[in-house]
Amino acid sequence: MPSIDDPTLVFERERTRLVRLAYRMLGSLGEAEDVVQDAWLRWRHVDHAGVASAGAFLSRTVTRLCLDVMKSARARRETYFGTWLPEPVAMAPDEAPGDDLTLTLMLALERLSPLERAAFLLHDVFSVPLAEIAATLQREPPAIRQLAARARKHVQSARPRFPIEREEGTRIAKAFFEASATGDVAALRSMLADAVVVHSDGGGKVHAFPRPIIGIDKVTRMFEGVARKAWIQHAQKLQDLWIDGLPGYFSLEPGGTLQTVALDIEDGLIVGIYFTRNPDKLERMARLFGGATGAAMPH
Repeated sequence: MPSIDDPTLVFERERTRLVRLAYRMLGSLGEAEDVVQDAWLRWRHVDHAGVASAGAFLSRTVTRLCLDVMKSARARRETYFGTWLPEPVAMAPDEAPGDDLTLTLMLALERLSPLERAAFLLHDVFSVPLAEIAATLQREPPAIRQLAARARKHVQSARPRFPIEREEGTRIAKAFFEASATGDVAALRSMLADAVVVHSDGGGKVHAFPRPIIGIDKVTRMFEGVARKAWIQHAQKLQDLWIDGLPGYFSLEPGGTLQTVALDIEDGLIVGIYFTRNPDKLERMARLFGGATGAAMPH
């Protein structure tokens, strides 16, 4: 049996937290897991007797690896076709969230510099002490405090004023699916805020709207057009989910396209709709929820 100080056991206790940190930094669960695996390989060759805090050491390692990855990731996103959305990470409707970072807040983080993003996540989300963040980012503590404050100001508008209750969010997501699957545009319109925005990520591999669709009239017309094209066969819901802190679902659309839908809801109305259709981002979801229904695996 491994001792309490066994390096493998220590790392495995930290793994879930480290993957969460890397995913919040990168927006890709696959890249996050690769970073954590790289951290594990480095951890194996460390003089563990000289490590005062394994958690702090591993957080520092993962953060620095993420900062390296972010340089190439940002270059890839500059050439990404259409809207980029994070790889969806799902929870069951009754599962407690690990933090309060929603999909909308993650998108707001994309506008920050890598150092601002790291400082904000470590300080505000993962409650890492300021001195430890300073050592990780190789900056003085006052500079870290400024980075976190600047980041907080930039993303403040993306934080929900009144987070929606889980039961209410699930109810609205179910009603949205029923209305969209049956082409009930009037019911859909009744759920939308006047300034609703639709974001759709197909990655250039499946059909998606390359730019956001803004406003209730344009969004309603979009749904009318989709309903006319798909009136013969309806979408099939594969799973009710909460996706990056927002209520939604995973579905198989007419024509065989898989997608996740996440809904940003304020004051009982939908203000943001996020369709993720890029098959590269749905492989994990297809493995988890597609097999029982015969849904096609994305290639």
